[in-house]
Amino acid sequence: MFRDSAIVAHRNLLTILRVPTLLVTATIQPLMFVFLFAYIFGASLGGGQYREFLLAGIFTQTVAFNAAFTTVGLAGDLQKGIIDRMRALPMSRLAVLMGRTLSDLVVNILSLAVMVGCGYLVGWRIHGSVGDAVLAFAVILLFAFAMSWVGALTGLLSPTVEVAQSAGLIWLFPLTFISSAFISAETLPGPLRTIAEWNPITAVSASGRKLFDNSAPPSFVPPSGWAADHCVEYATACSVAILVVAIPLALLRYRKVASH
Repeated sequence: MFRDSAIVAHRNLLTILRVPTLLVTATIQPLMFVFLFAYIFGASLGGGQYREFLLAGIFTQTVAFNAAFTTVGLAGDLQKGIIDRMRALPMSRLAVLMGRTLSDLVVNILSLAVMVGCGYLVGWRIHGSVGDAVLAFAVILLFAFAMSWVGALTGLLSPTVEVAQSAGLIWLFPLTFISSAFISAETLPGPLRTIAEWNPITAVSASGRKLFDNSAPPSFVPPSGWAADHCVEYATACSVAILVVAIPLALLRYRKVASH
């Protein structure tokens, strides 16, 4: 199974190398968000201190949006008949999905590397220890892997690539912006604040800020509650819970579409 997964992952990465424009969404779009929020909105939200607050949220948003790679990739493979060809091979069913999610994890690592470089250009710094920084990136990448499996399920449920492109992002936008990725969740009105406080994107963003030791601007209301106080543990638990639910559902859907 591991060998089969590695072969599928290698095939997907070769596709990206041959069509490098596929990396535009994973690299250029996050850079646009950094400069947009850091210099257009950031001037009124705290300047340099807001930029330090912002980057962990941008990291989290980027890996969440990159789940669209899995969604569109699997929908494309289904539409082109590649899944049918793989089904005819003596390989594990899990390997097809695992290879796709692992290759997209590599894309996420590349995206984070670009974002870290961009962050240093705009004044972001890691003030915590090396161990804490490694843990922060591990939490973010675990979330990225979990979101890739959600993307896999979405792609397998989509009848066409066009539907997959819309379905892969339509729910991510509200999930991302009803969070503390870019602002303090405490400023949101009642129900939205509750959603934001328990939103996994809030937890992953808060984990990054805590472990990077990036403080919020003085005007931001500090987060409160169990999820905020235990953000690293909660972010990890959310990612594991997503994997526990998404992997079996994706495999079940894969068996169904591959049997047609």
